[in-house]
Amino acid sequence: MIFKLLIDRNCQEEIIANVHERTPLINEIERLVLQDQIADEIAGYSEDEITMLSMKDIEYFTVEDEKTYAVCGRNKKYHIRKRLYELEDLLNADFVRLSKSVIANKRKIVKYKTQFSGAVDAVFASGNTECISRRCLADLKRRYGL
Repeated sequence: MIFKLLIDRNCQEEIIANVHERTPLINEIERLVLQDQIADEIAGYSEDEITMLSMKDIEYFTVEDEKTYAVCGRNKKYHIRKRLYELEDLLNADFVRLSKSVIANKRKIVKYKTQFSGAVDAVFASGNTECISRRCLADLKRRYGL
């Protein structure tokens, strides 16, 4: 195997890998490279415009009618052209799974609200709420001591 690293501040960054076959190592390299690309911004589509969304402004990603959306506030929802499982692999540790259809930015959650039925909702800074599934709640309790 040959490794070359060329540093040139004047050219666009590009990573090319010539491999004989896809291996777990190649999958991990691809994940790390793509994670770096999505770490700061992601393209969000609304009607006839494309907006670069900062990851720190996104409250949560959700799936509705088989489409993935990024929610950035009370009335700001942008279509994302990635599946939720693809996003989950690329997002940093600030994002946690709340249910089968929601991945949330834990820095935007201001409180957890318990319902009379025993369900728990995550309440975001904008006032939006999302229900946390029992399976994901158990994982959140283990990880963060809720």
